[in-house]
Amino acid sequence: MARIFDVIEYATEMNDEIVHRFPETGIGDFRIGSQVIVRESQTAVFFRDGNALDVFKAGRHTIVTANIPKIIDFIGKAFNDRTPFPAEVYFVSMKEFASKKWGTPQPIIVRNPNMGLGVALLQGFGTYSFQVKDPQQFVTQIVGTTGTYRTSEIEERLRTMLLSKLQDVLGETAAKNSVPEMIGLTEEIGAAVRAKSKDEFEAIGLTLKTFYVGNLKPSDKSAQELRDMGMLDMATYTQLQAADSMRDAAQNQSGGAGLTAGIGAGMGIGNLMGQALQGGMQNNSQGGAPAAGAKMPSIMTPAEAAQFIKVTEADILSAITDGSLKAKKVGSAYRISKDNLDAFMNS
Repeated sequence: MARIFDVIEYATEMNDEIVHRFPETGIGDFRIGSQVIVRESQTAVFFRDGNALDVFKAGRHTIVTANIPKIIDFIGKAFNDRTPFPAEVYFVSMKEFASKKWGTPQPIIVRNPNMGLGVALLQGFGTYSFQVKDPQQFVTQIVGTTGTYRTSEIEERLRTMLLSKLQDVLGETAAKNSVPEMIGLTEEIGAAVRAKSKDEFEAIGLTLKTFYVGNLKPSDKSAQELRDMGMLDMATYTQLQAADSMRDAAQNQSGGAGLTAGIGAGMGIGNLMGQALQGGMQNNSQGGAPAAGAKMPSIMTPAEAAQFIKVTEADILSAITDGSLKAKKVGSAYRISKDNLDAFMNS
């Protein structure tokens, strides 16, 4: 027979515990007349066979059929008032769990009309806090028969919910505001996320108390990183790489920092691409296509290779990207050997 408890309490400070089951394992035998002590910021929920018998708030309570009338269904009216009955008590922390952190693991794409590539890549981080609103619902739907349920066990789920709502809010905000304007609307964005998350939190017995956007900024991912993450389509990626190479070919034959390094939100990329294209055209107007009989150099930029085989530089970059043309990447610029170009043409 299970141990009979005359006093039911959980005096430990519930710092990161949302729910603590008493007893942690097995079934507890309680008596009619036993004392239940519920601390401040706690609620005690009685369960038997998956059914909630009653909910006690802070204070000292005596178990009687008057405050847990459903006990009668389990122990029967024929037994005396001191008959033990098996049940479990879940102590639920009702305090606010504050300063939980959230962040965007990947950049969020939003529209950015009339600026750069027309899209923005944003990253953000901040804090949020939550609180149990319906102890019985939370225990029933989330905790089950777990002995101890901590904040770490639900934080990933909550962050996923919040980031989903954040993505929606950023998309809606971007439809009415430019990216620079959005960065200044962190308070409004936080309030919108709270409003959108309300129903989903309440569906599991919680309430979202706060959601703060600590920082919202353009992503500092490079074009290659974004391409590897599947964040850029081939056309956009090729554009950015072409802008890199044409600028290098027109202004700095020895290579250097790439245009796409620190692509950010795409702000100004369109202008920089235009400048790179203009620089490339100026270079072509000065040098033009290779003279008839000109000797192919041993090492070429994509722009130079394109001139020799009479295609666009974008065609060369596409061939490099799909692996049909071998090239060496130095920094963010490609260099192609004469042998590799010959092999490509003869393949």
